[in-house]
Amino acid sequence: MMMLLSVTAAFAEEEVPGFSLTEMWTSAAIPAKGVIVMLALMLIACLVIFIERLLAFGSATSQSKLLAARIVPFLNKNDIAGALKLTKDDAFKSSYLAGILKAGLAELDLRLDSYGVHNAERVVAKAATQEVSKLRRWMSVLATVGSTAPFVGLFGTTIGVINAFRGMATAGAGLAGISAGISEALITTAAGIGVAVFGVWMFNYFNNRIDKVTEELESSEADFLGWAEKLIQDPPTAEVAK
Repeated sequence: MMMLLSVTAAFAEEEVPGFSLTEMWTSAAIPAKGVIVMLALMLIACLVIFIERLLAFGSATSQSKLLAARIVPFLNKNDIAGALKLTKDDAFKSSYLAGILKAGLAELDLRLDSYGVHNAERVVAKAATQEVSKLRRWMSVLATVGSTAPFVGLFGTTIGVINAFRGMATAGAGLAGISAGISEALITTAAGIGVAVFGVWMFNYFNNRIDKVTEELESSEADFLGWAEKLIQDPPTAEVAK
């Protein structure tokens, strides 16, 4: 009993190493520092992608809404050439709606009959797939960060724990030294989980927005093809076509 109290007292009198981030970074092994740098790069990549995608979705959505409002008069007058010219305007270059309408109107402008409508249906479906693919840009990076960041952090923790026990074995460090080493090692796990959570949140957020855009494109595609079917039954006059 006396021996146990003596050992405990000796540990209590040890100088406790610093727990500040600077001190932990200084004492960390090179592999652990590499893990921290990698996690920092992952976080920066997620932030950059988040900002870029947020701007891209905002621009595509606002331009598509504006195009939908401005193209209606042309479609009501069955003015294919005018509607096609509008979709090619640079003001709508980021619009996902412009992509499918431009493809379909181009086919109808070439041939205004059942074959033209069939071709328009085919190219509109292809254009919709391409527009969704554009919106999914960089999504694989967010998914990769979300799924691998915890393991990267765990790898750093493993290296840190090995480093802590190695120091204890060689220098005879007590509980204070071990606790400092373990806390340093666990930082990489916490950082990995934090980066992963951010990546998964961003991935799910943009996936939800893509699902909404996909539904909107399907609805627009159906409306356009319905308009085209009526158009071949009541083709535009020569004056309007000109």
